[in-house]
Amino acid sequence: MNMPDAGAPDEAAAAHAHDRFERRNVRGMRRHLRAIRVLLNALLLLALLYTVTLCKALLIPLVLAAFIGLALNPVVAGVARHGLPRWLAASVLMLALIGGIGTGIGLLTPPALDWFHEAPTTIRSFVPKLEHFTQPLEAANRATQTLVNGHPVRVRPQPADVAVSAWDVVSTAPKVLAAILTVVLLVFFFLVYGDLLLRRLVEITPGFSYKRQAVSVVRGIQHEVSRYILTTLLINFALGALTTGLLWLLHMPDPLLWGAVAMFANFIPYVGAIVTTTVLLLVGLAHFDTIGHALLPALCFAGLTAFEGNLVTPLILGRRMRLSPIAILVWLLVWGWLWGIPGALLAVPMLTSVKLITEHVRGWTWFGHMVQR
Repeated sequence: MNMPDAGAPDEAAAAHAHDRFERRNVRGMRRHLRAIRVLLNALLLLALLYTVTLCKALLIPLVLAAFIGLALNPVVAGVARHGLPRWLAASVLMLALIGGIGTGIGLLTPPALDWFHEAPTTIRSFVPKLEHFTQPLEAANRATQTLVNGHPVRVRPQPADVAVSAWDVVSTAPKVLAAILTVVLLVFFFLVYGDLLLRRLVEITPGFSYKRQAVSVVRGIQHEVSRYILTTLLINFALGALTTGLLWLLHMPDPLLWGAVAMFANFIPYVGAIVTTTVLLLVGLAHFDTIGHALLPALCFAGLTAFEGNLVTPLILGRRMRLSPIAILVWLLVWGWLWGIPGALLAVPMLTSVKLITEHVRGWTWFGHMVQR
């Protein structure tokens, strides 16, 4: 008669305890690895932000040229399909673009310089018009000073003189010309050799199925980004033209200048409309004698940009191109902090392009879902 092994339950309990200990160690190791991964990703993000800030003099012309090239590529491709060489189509298009931009700068520079130099005088001229708004505040300020000091103290602020020396122009001109030349050359080469770069990308992709997928993804991204940028340019140009006509009808000084300001500021959602409305309000207060007439240009522009932002742009671009206001503001804050005004102007095109790209990349579709409205 065999006796039961008394050590068997103890061995089973020991084995169970060992397995539980091993599982606990594995879970702890996974938590540590996850924490290390999060830390490394945070360090990588900080290093990337530092690199982007450090290389902004190189990256800003490159990003701007890439967007302009994507916007103009459908035009060059359409002409090339009719038998005209790409280099010739790109050359003609670039010459026309340079001529148009040069003409616009020539028309806008004199009034812009006049407003810049006459800013102190303009401020002094419209400050008296606001006295019935500021009188209650001044009375409260004098009463507070009387209680504190025993007698009121009235201090009139003196606007600072604005002056630009010849040395400022001479020292800044080479940098500006170099940046413009860099953008022009990059746009030209993007238009001429863009398809060649795509073919090289396909050639280094292994396997026929991967090649076909790479062509499909790159072509889709190129088409969607080009459509978005070109459509946005046309919408903003139309807004600038309508603003110019509206201000001309309202007898505002230099309507073409403020129409150009409205067009470029509209690349910065929300903030651009607020800045343009504020500028038109100040110009109206400086130019017109009555408050009602002075407020009319700013109110009309506010209505026009509200109609454009809430009806025209969503209708033309569609729901897929719409972005969350929170994502736009955060993106503007980040790129405005990194690159200043150029970063704020390029922020929304970059966000839209990143959204369209991540929708085609496996594992990154969550980003497009997060920033979509």
